[in-house]
Amino acid sequence: MRSIVFIIIIFFAAFVFASCEKRDYPAGIPELEHHYYAIFVPNNNTGVTVARSQAALLKFPVQFYSTFTREYDAVAKYAVVTGGITGPAQRGVDFNIVDKNGAVIPSADTTYSMIFPKAVQAMDTIYIKLLNNPAPGVRKFEVQILDNITSQFDVDIFSTAYRRPVTIN
Repeated sequence: MRSIVFIIIIFFAAFVFASCEKRDYPAGIPELEHHYYAIFVPNNNTGVTVARSQAALLKFPVQFYSTFTREYDAVAKYAVVTGGITGPAQRGVDFNIVDKNGAVIPSADTTYSMIFPKAVQAMDTIYIKLLNNPAPGVRKFEVQILDNITSQFDVDIFSTAYRRPVTIN
């Protein structure tokens, strides 16, 4: 009896899926042809805890999503955020944003850029160097990918993977 009920349920489910309307969706929407996404990999907002004495660079991979090759370079923006954080870390005292060789990337306002040539889908990495500040206590900050809306393109974020909280012990 059980197997007959199971077979009937399978048959009914197959019938329901087979009767779904077939639609031909357009390949793209003109308003979104210059709309891209930049997110942290893995696709989450999970925090990272590190020892202040860590010598290796912190590496935060960023995926840039695009299905086109353009005449312009797409620019994703990111920032170091300490506002509203208890025990905020200080750039230049607790950490620095650096390139892959460890050279400090200058910024007047804690905002940085990642350039994706010709807006081609690619991976890039945000690097952070800890400065082994001997001051006692835990220090915290967040690296956040920002929306970058220009007249040529939009680089957007996913709410599930736009920030990376960092705790320095």
